[in-house]
Amino acid sequence: MQDIVQDALENAEAEQSKMASADDDDEFGEPRIVIVGCGGAGNNTINRLYNIGVEGADTVAINTDKQHLKMIEADTKILVGKSLTQGLGAGGDPSMGERATEMAQGTIKEVLGNADLVFVTAGMGGGTGTGAAPVVAKIAKEQGAIVVGMVSTPFNVERARTVKAEEGLEKLRNEADSIIVLDNNRLLDYVPNLPIGKAFSVMDQIIAETVKGISETITQPSLINLDYADMSTIMNQGGVAVMLVGETQDKNKTQEVVNDAMNHPLLDVDYRGASGGLVHITGGPDLTLKEAEGIADNITERLEASANVIWGARIHEEYKGKVRVMAIMTGVQSAQVLGPTTQKQADKSRASINGQQASEFNSNSNQRSGEAWQSDGGQDEVEKNNGLDVIR
Repeated sequence: MQDIVQDALENAEAEQSKMASADDDDEFGEPRIVIVGCGGAGNNTINRLYNIGVEGADTVAINTDKQHLKMIEADTKILVGKSLTQGLGAGGDPSMGERATEMAQGTIKEVLGNADLVFVTAGMGGGTGTGAAPVVAKIAKEQGAIVVGMVSTPFNVERARTVKAEEGLEKLRNEADSIIVLDNNRLLDYVPNLPIGKAFSVMDQIIAETVKGISETITQPSLINLDYADMSTIMNQGGVAVMLVGETQDKNKTQEVVNDAMNHPLLDVDYRGASGGLVHITGGPDLTLKEAEGIADNITERLEASANVIWGARIHEEYKGKVRVMAIMTGVQSAQVLGPTTQKQADKSRASINGQQASEFNSNSNQRSGEAWQSDGGQDEVEKNNGLDVIR
């Protein structure tokens, strides 16, 4: 028996070496991933992703504000609704952001192309992000992609924005396969004393690292592999998803990394009863099979008995002595991210502001429910790799 174990260990080293030297230029079988940031907050996330780098993914920034878009670095930048807004932004009006994006849908379809997985990131409550995100999600879905929304919600004190966020979030839920919602109010507990700009950059970083982590989970080889088909299986279950991220160097890695993930101040959401789970573990050469399986088991024990759970593991030399877990739970019914809490705040906000603002998004959208907006007539500008290229 010991001889079998020894032979297995020797062969495993040779196999890992072959995996590391595999030809990265083979495009067959590799999913195309596109990350689209809509509006100011979405663009900021794209800028961060572009700079930290995401293996195997293209970044796209969409905005109605030309000045903001100029400051963003991305593989492709699209100024939408130029004839509608003159490049000055949507003025906090989601219906304007929606219309501008619909007018540029030809360009967006061309940029998305044959994407297999599309992330749509935005800050809910503003004009462009709230209005554009559902449109982009719908276009991507119609072209056959799995669509994952990754959005942040406004502070409770932003009453009018909270109303718009709730309405925009509902639209995005209807278009995306799954959406991950992060609450800006958590920043008040996590980094209350940081300057405003730096505090928001923390949320940008969380979103960026989440998208990067999910993307590289399916584009980079693993010992226990997760692929695009696995991602599709879990995300197709729909609804709201939550993200869990944890890392530890503690000797009791199995339990401590789960504790770290479940107690993250920005991602701490009750996901009991979730219908699906995708778990990916990264560890050093010292990570054992028992530890990896134990982590996956502990982090998914709150899921319903019939939940579909898929897990994988990757070994990195730089993780020697530590372990990291990233998990996505789909079909979450928690009031922390669904109707009761958000709706209660939205209803409260409607009662405290002028009714016209609260109903503006709905009324404008209802007027256009059967109307197809025409092309922007060559007005949407596309900038690729930071070189201006008006292609429509």
